[in-house]
Amino acid sequence: MFGREIPVPQSRFMRVTLGVSLVLMGMLGFLPVLGFWMIPLGLLVLSYDFASVRRLRRRMQVWWASRRRR
Repeated sequence: MFGREIPVPQSRFMRVTLGVSLVLMGMLGFLPVLGFWMIPLGLLVLSYDFASVRRLRRRMQVWWASRRRR
């Protein structure tokens, strides 16, 4: 995404666990160290395994690209 490659675990179980953990910890973004930046990262990890999240990610990519063109 955005021309970068990030290694993710090979195991589907580990990817789902990592993605859900990032989203849940991101909801505690008001605490130090944890932040709201974890939510989109968790959704990105989850998009490898779930079509609904993948569609949301793709819509956000298209929206971001059209916004940058303006």
